[in-house]
Amino acid sequence: MRSLTEQDIRNSFINCSKGEAKRLAVPRDLGDRPWDDLDFLGWRDPGAPDRSYLVMERDGRLVGVALRFPAAQRGFLHRSMCSLCLTTHPGGGVSLMTARKAGAAGREGNSVGLYMCTDLACSLYVRGRKVPESGVRFEESLTLEEQIARMTGNLTAFVDKLYA
Repeated sequence: MRSLTEQDIRNSFINCSKGEAKRLAVPRDLGDRPWDDLDFLGWRDPGAPDRSYLVMERDGRLVGVALRFPAAQRGFLHRSMCSLCLTTHPGGGVSLMTARKAGAAGREGNSVGLYMCTDLACSLYVRGRKVPESGVRFEESLTLEEQIARMTGNLTAFVDKLYA
């Protein structure tokens, strides 16, 4: 992914108002992000424990999505799998992230959900740059490029549902 500026991020959101996009917490470490290893930028809002955001490139333009997830986390012995990168995590490492749909459907309260890594570090897990809390990821027969393509395809399918 190419490096992004704060303005790039704020201008990309499709499922919140311009005022909401202006007020949301953008990461302060944009210059330190491993952009070459990211397929999308994802972060949690430090001031709102139930909010996360992600920005991806879709059809040559940036698409930002505001997400919500429940604050209550599952017990440590429970394991869940991320629907994007297929990494398993114990406890609260995976959360059901919901996004309000774009346009009139979103204003009416319609939303779409997907189980994702709570820290939104899917790109880093796939590449082995970050290790899940359990210490291991399932070994797959797919190549790294095929795993990345599957993950970005899963994310694109999720974002496409926000427009439907």
